[in-house]
Amino acid sequence: MKSKIWLALVALYIVWGSTYFGIKVAIETIPPFFHAGIRFLVSGIILVIWQRSVGASLPTCRQWVSTAIIGTLLLLGGNGLVAWAEQFIPSGIAALIIGSVPMFLVVAEAIRPNGVKPSWQGIIGLLIGFVGIFILVGPTEISGSTTKLNPFGVAALLAACLFWATGSIYSKTADLPKSSLMNTGAQMLMGSISLFLVSVLSGELNGWDVTAISSRSIYGLLYLIFIGSLIGFGSYVWLLQNAPISLVATYAYVNPIVAVLLGNWIGDESLEPRIWLAAVIIIGSVIFINSRSKLQVRKEAKEVDEIPA
Repeated sequence: MKSKIWLALVALYIVWGSTYFGIKVAIETIPPFFHAGIRFLVSGIILVIWQRSVGASLPTCRQWVSTAIIGTLLLLGGNGLVAWAEQFIPSGIAALIIGSVPMFLVVAEAIRPNGVKPSWQGIIGLLIGFVGIFILVGPTEISGSTTKLNPFGVAALLAACLFWATGSIYSKTADLPKSSLMNTGAQMLMGSISLFLVSVLSGELNGWDVTAISSRSIYGLLYLIFIGSLIGFGSYVWLLQNAPISLVATYAYVNPIVAVLLGNWIGDESLEPRIWLAAVIIIGSVIFINSRSKLQVRKEAKEVDEIPA
């Protein structure tokens, strides 16, 4: 069992970390919101049909409404804005900014009614993390960077973090299907509707030549559908059921680094010292915020050791 856990973790690290570059490739010749709509429509249909075939119930009317709200916040507001921003922002930097989502979760949780207020440890972690984001996206005169980031792209990524955090907090109390995979499939289906609507209303399809889609973009989209959405998420769900949560949470620390390296090695994205400095600060702050007591860490480490082979 331990070998399966580590294999699933490695898959999660590589797959989810690589999706940022996959998005970059897919949107080279496919409009960003439209590509995301196709991705989640196909993935959602596969998951819903699969879960129905094994006996899972379809969502109720109320649950469809809940999944529509969550799907819109997470997949349109979160993933859709990431895809849109990657037209202007390197995929590695996009991954680093999105890696700060746990910080936004702390803020969203603190301001919601009856939410949990952050401890002094959490507040310090937030302050440190936002310093890291400022180093990453701040004025070139301050950061010392030779690359000026598109301010609209940066704003879209920060908004994506906020939407993702809001959707995650809402999902904690929403009426959702009992099957986690049916729930995810429903969210994907409803989120794809929102993505297609925005794609049409934003005018990104005006003048788009379908015949100009490159094979490279098609491969990127297929990778996102079958590897990113299905295998990546499948590994995540399996790990949640079979491994300590603190171990599963490490994906948030590793994925941005994987994305930065892939963007540099395959996409020829610049890798300046300030990117590494910001990465250390942002990821370090997230670890600091999410860190638990030594007693809890020892307890969960013991759980891993006691898993039968």
